[in-house]
Amino acid sequence: MMTNLFSIFDPSTNIFNLPLNWLSTFLCFFFIPYSFWLLPNRYYFMWNFISNKLHNEFKILLGNNQIKGNTLIFITLFFFILFNNFLGLFPYIFTSTSHLNLSLTISLTFWLTFMIYGWINNTKHMFIHMIPQGTPSILMPFMVLIETISNIIRPGTLAIRLTANMIAGHLLLTLLSNMGNNISIYFLMFLIIMQIMLLILESAVAIIQSYVITVLSTLYSSEVN
Repeated sequence: MMTNLFSIFDPSTNIFNLPLNWLSTFLCFFFIPYSFWLLPNRYYFMWNFISNKLHNEFKILLGNNQIKGNTLIFITLFFFILFNNFLGLFPYIFTSTSHLNLSLTISLTFWLTFMIYGWINNTKHMFIHMIPQGTPSILMPFMVLIETISNIIRPGTLAIRLTANMIAGHLLLTLLSNMGNNISIYFLMFLIIMQIMLLILESAVAIIQSYVITVLSTLYSSEVN
């Protein structure tokens, strides 16, 4: 039994006391299909199919004012979060997306970029966006305050959504796995089945969360144009 349940999310190691676990974040680069430069295979066709689907959807979300090649940024974000979420399901691989250090850095960087671009290039549009159409004059100051607060907390909600979902699934898997030493063989078989079902659920959560974060980032980007 581990002394601390949250020790599975500890980024420190015993090798010269350096946070080498963060190196798992860069393992996603090994999944890039190098066959793009050689002979195409099934892996390349699957990668290309997913990229094209995401490109078409993000192009619709961004609207007519999108910058050429803008969808590539969000496709890259999707694959980066997806691979880090999946790698965290493997034993002895650090889950970097379960830490606010990474998720908040990504969301805050995107949000600041959108805000700086919007206020510099589309100042009038940013002011108009604070007051929904048809708002009574007496409610305009309150609407500006509400819209400003909701805009400021966006990077935090993106980061917490990703981090909380990654932590919740891993904690549940850890709690169930710690019960294996104290139960009979019959309950152990049931526990293994439950673990497999939870792994399938966590795989779905890894895909859904990477898709949700990317779609929300795309929607935030379309609002500044």
